Amino acid sequence: MAQRTRAAMMEETRAKLIAAGHRAFAAKGYAAASMDELTAEAGLTRGALYHNFGDKRGLLAAVVDRIDSGMAARAREAGQQAGGGWRGLLAEGEAYVEMALQPDVQRIVLLDGPAVLGDPSQWPSQSRCLEATMATLRELAAQAAIRPVDIEAAARLLNGMALNAALWVAASGAPETTLARRAGFECSPRAA
Repeated sequence: MAQRTRAAMMEETRAKLIAAGHRAFAAKGYAAASMDELTAEAGLTRGALYHNFGDKRGLLAAVVDRIDSGMAARAREAGQQAGGGWRGLLAEGEAYVEMALQPDVQRIVLLDGPAVLGDPSQWPSQSRCLEATMATLRELAAQAAIRPVDIEAAARLLNGMALNAALWVAASGAPETTLARRAGFECSPRAA
């Protein structure tokens, strides 16, 4: 059997800590999650957590990035299923907002994440979403499918709407009811 490289062992340790952090933050919330419990569950030491993430906040940032990146991938799939283009962008936003109904997304990404890590628009995962939205808008502009606009501004507005709606759903006392309130809103790229 081949000996594992140091890099592979480090990646395995990071993955174990992220998975344990995800479970702990989802079950108890950031504030109540114990570093000792989550490292013990992963079969690791607190030192491993400090070495890989600096502290519990660093672990939360890694967990948020992993979940939010997964959300973005699922949203992109929804956009592709909708046929891409403008309809795809709208489907991506809709899918992102609907994910706010998932308990771990609510607690970790949309409630604890902003409370602990600050402005979500500054997170690396949100920056990647912004870049993807800008790329789609550039394609639409090149096809004259949208009015000439400031691409970055349009992307920030679109992503901001989806993120703010997801935050609204997650923070409400009745997420399902809150999500249902968005029915009837439609956007057209060439609306007057």
